[in-house]
Amino acid sequence: MPRPRCGAASRCGVAPSSGRYGYALRGRAVPRSALPCTPKTAHSTPSNCRIQVNGVKDGTLDPTANSAGTRNGFFSFSAFTYRASSGWRLIPFLVAALVLIPVGTVMSSLFAPTGDVWQHLVETTLSDLLINTFWLALGVSAGATLLGVSLAWFTAVCEFPGRKFFSWALFLPLAIPAYVTAFVALGLFDYIGPVQTALRAWLKSDLSWFPDVRSRLGVIIVMVLAFYPYVYLLARNAFITQGKRSLEAAQSLGFSRTQGFFKLTLPMARPWIAGGTMLALMETLADFGTVAVFNYDTFTTAIYKAWFAMFSLPAASQLASLLIVIVFAIIILEQHFRSRMRYAETRQSARADRIPISGWRAWMIAGFASGTLFFAFLLPVMQLSIWATHVFARDFDQRYLEFLWHSVLLSVFATALTCTVALLMVYAARRHSDPATRAAVHISTVGYALPGAVLAVGVFIPIAWLDNWLGEIAMQLFHIETGLLIQGTLATMLLAYMTRFLAVSHSPIDSAMQRITSSIDEAAVGLGSSGWATLRCVHLPILKSGIFTAATLVFVDVMKEMPITLMTRPFGWDTLAVRIFEMTSEGEWEQAALPAVALVLAGLLPLIFFVRQTER
Repeated sequence: MPRPRCGAASRCGVAPSSGRYGYALRGRAVPRSALPCTPKTAHSTPSNCRIQVNGVKDGTLDPTANSAGTRNGFFSFSAFTYRASSGWRLIPFLVAALVLIPVGTVMSSLFAPTGDVWQHLVETTLSDLLINTFWLALGVSAGATLLGVSLAWFTAVCEFPGRKFFSWALFLPLAIPAYVTAFVALGLFDYIGPVQTALRAWLKSDLSWFPDVRSRLGVIIVMVLAFYPYVYLLARNAFITQGKRSLEAAQSLGFSRTQGFFKLTLPMARPWIAGGTMLALMETLADFGTVAVFNYDTFTTAIYKAWFAMFSLPAASQLASLLIVIVFAIIILEQHFRSRMRYAETRQSARADRIPISGWRAWMIAGFASGTLFFAFLLPVMQLSIWATHVFARDFDQRYLEFLWHSVLLSVFATALTCTVALLMVYAARRHSDPATRAAVHISTVGYALPGAVLAVGVFIPIAWLDNWLGEIAMQLFHIETGLLIQGTLATMLLAYMTRFLAVSHSPIDSAMQRITSSIDEAAVGLGSSGWATLRCVHLPILKSGIFTAATLVFVDVMKEMPITLMTRPFGWDTLAVRIFEMTSEGEWEQAALPAVALVLAGLLPLIFFVRQTER
């Protein structure tokens, strides 16, 4: 009778090998004859064919197991290995709890008693905040979608002069923070700006017909120019990979190319377009610097004013809770509508031949792309360079080196913390891919959907409570006044940054981890490698590219982040973003140009890297 062969290597946690020794366990070869039997499939294990791992028997810890060898036909690892494996499982749950603390703290304020400040806000400001936020979100979403989809269609499907240049150049506005574009627009097109001043002198008119830049329309236009690349990126990928099948199907039904675009191609690209629009919408709701420059009241500016102008942290928390409700409602609606979409085609289609555009239509498309690139990127960069050149000699001093040093140091610390936590989460989820662990990972990345002002409030309140509790304990036990142990440090900022940007670092690291086959892990286990040793010696060298991408993205995001830095920084810890806020609050556009140039240069680094990767 032939001896049964074991086919559940990955299930047993051992690595297969060839020859007379079929399995290696903790560095020792085990003959096939030592295996009592083998399940026929990886999903069914007979009762007499079990392998005891880490001293666990039938789901419980067996204290009688012999960790040095075999017992009653069962293999056993050490109990220490079992405890280490359980420790990996705890990591996603601990991070999820850490992320949920700010959210729970803010949401609990909905049920807290209302104070005088909150009552004043409800009677005078809350309705305006809701109206302003609604129209801003609607205008930016519609404008970014229209601009991004049209540019994506032209560069992905049509052939016109300059198409190759515009296909990557239209990504460049992502390098400029929206609040930088905002103060450049005000400095140029406001009533006392050079544009209106020159037009009044030339036309001999008061320019009463000139649109008011400090208006809702002005804020919407600036944000559309700043956020349309999110829609452009995803929609362009959809149109490129969609191929010619949709166009051929539309033409076979008697539709023209234009009709086929609206009736078939555009609906098939709807999930990608919806994803880009959702990103633009989340950035709009989270924005603080742009609306502050325009004096356009939204929830983020109201949270800041309630905290630092009215000195009411409870009122700021209650405003933040309303903003969380709005954000989660939008996310739920988006998931609901996306779940109703069904597509039969799953394979990538062949690329369609580009539609040749000639004559005045081709130059109109080229002019449209040129105008978008000019107002969204070239004009802000040129004006910032002019202002920075004018003020460099008289304004640049030691302070700017401190601003730069604080920004870089803070970004390095936040990047190291965020990427380390993301790496541990990804590895823990790889070792334990059960539904509970996956749910904990998803919860841990929800912070990116929350505005920075909300997270600043949500992190500061429990930190302040912990500080006060530690102070009381120290006074009762040691009669020592500790003061501010945590609030006056960078811990609050780093925790808020980690909560907000964990999703940014998790995505590229997780994508890189997915490319590592499970056979590598099985081989490491078969050689007796522990979890830490496998991560350090096997996975880290392979994950270098993903970790570098994650670190670059988080570094730049922290450099540009304004509300968290402004609301949680230690006293005197000013960064480039804080300097921009202070100067723009006083209307000093030229002084704000110096730190803005540094932020734009920092934003160009990951964008250049991304463009090079996409061109390969």
